[in-house]
Amino acid sequence: MGMWVMSHVRSLTDLNFIVTLSHSRYALPRLRAWSRQLHSCLHINAMLLLRRCHSLTRFGPVSIQRHPVAPAVASCAARLWSNSSGDDQRSYQRAHSPSWRHGLAGLLAGTGAVLAYGLHKHKAEQVDTIRTPTLETTLPFPIFSQEEVTKHRSLEDGVWVTYQGGVYDITEFVAMHPGGDKIMLAAGGAIEPFWALYAVHNQEHVLEILSEYKVGELSAEDLKKQQAVKSSDPYSSDPERHPVLHINNLKPFNAEPPPEILSDSYITPSAFFFKRNHLPVPPVDPASYQLHVEGLPGGALTLSLEDLKTKFPKHTVTATLQCAGNRRSEMNTVKQVKGLNWGIAAISNATWSGANLRDVLMAAGYGPDVAQWARHVQFEGLDHDVTGSTYGASIPLNKAVSEEGDVLLAYEMNGKELPADHGFPVRVVVPGTVGARNVKWLGKIIVSSEESSSHWQQNDYKGFSPGTDWDTVDFKSAPAIQELPIQSAITTPADGAVVDRSEEEVIVKGYAWSGGGREVVRVDVSLDGGKTWQVAQLRTSDKGQAAEPSPPPGRAWAWKLWEVTAPLPPEAQELEIVCKAVDNSYNMQPDTVPPIWNLRGVLSNAWHRVNVKIREDEDEEE
Repeated sequence: MGMWVMSHVRSLTDLNFIVTLSHSRYALPRLRAWSRQLHSCLHINAMLLLRRCHSLTRFGPVSIQRHPVAPAVASCAARLWSNSSGDDQRSYQRAHSPSWRHGLAGLLAGTGAVLAYGLHKHKAEQVDTIRTPTLETTLPFPIFSQEEVTKHRSLEDGVWVTYQGGVYDITEFVAMHPGGDKIMLAAGGAIEPFWALYAVHNQEHVLEILSEYKVGELSAEDLKKQQAVKSSDPYSSDPERHPVLHINNLKPFNAEPPPEILSDSYITPSAFFFKRNHLPVPPVDPASYQLHVEGLPGGALTLSLEDLKTKFPKHTVTATLQCAGNRRSEMNTVKQVKGLNWGIAAISNATWSGANLRDVLMAAGYGPDVAQWARHVQFEGLDHDVTGSTYGASIPLNKAVSEEGDVLLAYEMNGKELPADHGFPVRVVVPGTVGARNVKWLGKIIVSSEESSSHWQQNDYKGFSPGTDWDTVDFKSAPAIQELPIQSAITTPADGAVVDRSEEEVIVKGYAWSGGGREVVRVDVSLDGGKTWQVAQLRTSDKGQAAEPSPPPGRAWAWKLWEVTAPLPPEAQELEIVCKAVDNSYNMQPDTVPPIWNLRGVLSNAWHRVNVKIREDEDEEE
């Protein structure tokens, strides 16, 4: 690394440039990177340099012109560096890895004597240069690996991001970010996925601000890795996902957003909508896509994507989907269960558009006579395992054909075509029903007297007694989950958060939802573990927008977001914040997890609890 630096510090102009940058607010982030590259040379004694390098007698102003004396500087430092072994160099690097401030101090101390005369002689020129620093005309940027960038994900270690191959140290900008600390979600990775969601960043002045924090370039190797995909991997065609998602399983991909994002928007952006895949995402050509409808007297019906869009009326429904395993992690704290360790964010809300399943079944020959023998509508996806077995599920026939069931064959999500992770080009949306029955990448619909024989219908997504274990469980003894129970959770503050006493209040936010179209009518919130309660304010739209009208009875498919602003109790040092919801059938959440624990960790809907500490003001402590 020392040789790298010496190979680029080729003139007194370069050294003058470094010192000039030390006074420039625009260059501090870049100097941090340079200090890391230079730290192995910082302790070269300035007087030793003067004795060995007699040619250091002149000093010129910053310009693109290079003076021929720099090789002497380089050779002196390079000889000192090369005198030590590789092991010694590595040990030195490990032992001398201070913060950038220490590095900068060392840099100035080590070169101060060498440059003092030149700095004094050319003070006027240097002042002019400080006012208009030129960062790109003299020194190339250092190269960083993605591994090095990833190490900088906190204010303590520095906050680095990448953008179009550049590396940026935005630590100082975090506090100034108009969007608050959400910028930390991109720490240690690429910032493009975040900017893509917020059009405000697509402005020239934003790029100018970012450019001031550039400290290096991402290595060509890491840029290539982003495109390198092994074709033999069945997951190689999976789409890119937003880096903010908390991954519970990579293959197949299962992830949830940070909880605080859920309460930011009544309609969850598709990039943040939780991802629940059981198999690889299938690549589907929309031009050749076909949906097969079977089991009806009229014979099999085959529809293209264009048929669904043009032959059937388009309907739009706002509906919340929730994974059966949402909040499973809380059951794991009681006793270990089998399943992905979902937090509280395996639930999201979206607007879906497509053809009504009822209309399609009618076109395929459904009538009163079919209702005499049929009981279920089965769905098969185009996603499959290595044996060719597809994902499948089924719902009761009466839900499928009811005019009030609102079951969609959806081809749009939030006003755009379905993303690949959410079932492109067509999926089933069964409002009020567990996510597992909302089959994605829909390939076949079968009207039948039997439930789907799929593993996920027969041997999974069922609830059992807390006393049932894997030695005694009989999956045939329990019905498949369809409608989900009443649910609510706290999205902010997070468990373990700290609130300053000076703030005087705490703002608590969350979501609430009930399956089967039952409307949430109340959310109760407690700051003292359930001893006292207050009622939260519910909302069915984003702030500043008109509230959604109250849904017809039995068709409340979407969640409600809620919020409470409460004064901090005067004597409390810690808060146990609890929430519980009530629907229009007066179903309520159980207060604890143990009575509803089950071996698969599904249907977890106990009161949600977070503990928050109150930090006293320093003046009061004194």
